[in-house]
Amino acid sequence: MEQSQNAGNLSSEEIARYARHLSLPEIGIKGQEKLKSSSVACIGTGGLGSPLLIYLAAAGIGRIGIIDFDVVEYSNLQRQIIHNTNSIGLLKTESAKQHLRKINPSCRVDLFNQKLTSSNALDILRSYDVICDCSDNFPTRYLINDACLILNKPDIYGSIARFEGQVSVFNWKEDSPNYRDLIPTPPPQELIPSCSEAGVMGILPGIMGTIQAAEAIKIITNIGYPLNGRILIFNALKMQFKELKLKSDPENRNIHKLIDYKGFCSEVKVKNEVDCDIKSISIKELKKLLGQSSKEILLIDVRDQNEYNQYSIQGSTLIPLSTIESGKAINEIKILTAKKNLYVFCKSGKRSLRALKHLHKFGIRGISIQGGIEAWKKEEN
Repeated sequence: MEQSQNAGNLSSEEIARYARHLSLPEIGIKGQEKLKSSSVACIGTGGLGSPLLIYLAAAGIGRIGIIDFDVVEYSNLQRQIIHNTNSIGLLKTESAKQHLRKINPSCRVDLFNQKLTSSNALDILRSYDVICDCSDNFPTRYLINDACLILNKPDIYGSIARFEGQVSVFNWKEDSPNYRDLIPTPPPQELIPSCSEAGVMGILPGIMGTIQAAEAIKIITNIGYPLNGRILIFNALKMQFKELKLKSDPENRNIHKLIDYKGFCSEVKVKNEVDCDIKSISIKELKKLLGQSSKEILLIDVRDQNEYNQYSIQGSTLIPLSTIESGKAINEIKILTAKKNLYVFCKSGKRSLRALKHLHKFGIRGISIQGGIEAWKKEEN
């Protein structure tokens, strides 16, 4: 592939550092010089981005761009291995740069402490040879995909959930598939649990992010067979890999400008869902109501038993979403709401919306608590 800088000779220190690469006929000095003169942009410095960035810096990538706007929290440390306990409260980009500088001081690291958006994506990604999608949400994945199509950049995609992950290479060649070939239409947002809701095995992003790094090195050095037109799926519980073929639809390459991706992903609704407007209330408003007339309020927690045991709002009643959607809890809720106003919460607000939309079918009305238990905790702190 065409490089962003002129390849330079390797110093004696670099020859020693990359000796095991140089011993590989497929890489050798020419391949290592390609790595040195290449540039890679990584969107996301979390579970996938951590191992990817570490291995790319160690491999001798000349310039790495890191795009992230989040800060390091304790809940990140179980899987985001580029950060440590001393990183708590730091910007993830800053924490990552500190780690990469210790691994390879000669690697130039560019920081973009901002969210990737339709207004900045083309400018940020334009100067990089390879783009690595280590994001964790659908709007950003579509944004990265479309920006890569417009800029003609390879998009190394990775995603994880619970015990399963997948990796592929999009837009490598003119006839390569892209993310829209894999998921033409985004799924309804309320059906997508976040990482904090669904959970993830800590080691999983390490495996998938490392595979993404391997694909980047192969593309830059032009060796092997990248995951072009193939989706590699890994199941950690079964310790099993499988591969699916992916075909390219020329219509999905017809992208000429970036759009409002949050709006694009929120337009999709659940099939056959009752069309209803669900009212919501902020944590501040709820606390005020609880202080005035708590006896008239029924607080239902629709998370599962384990989440409830860890932390919940005092006085709330646990009725898991699964029992609502299966119909088991409908009569109980009808009785409980006969003389009380219903307020529903979960971890972040997605499951409470699903619960209230389902209850609407049975004539039960209620109000969703914005931000769920996460917002409640923040308000307490």
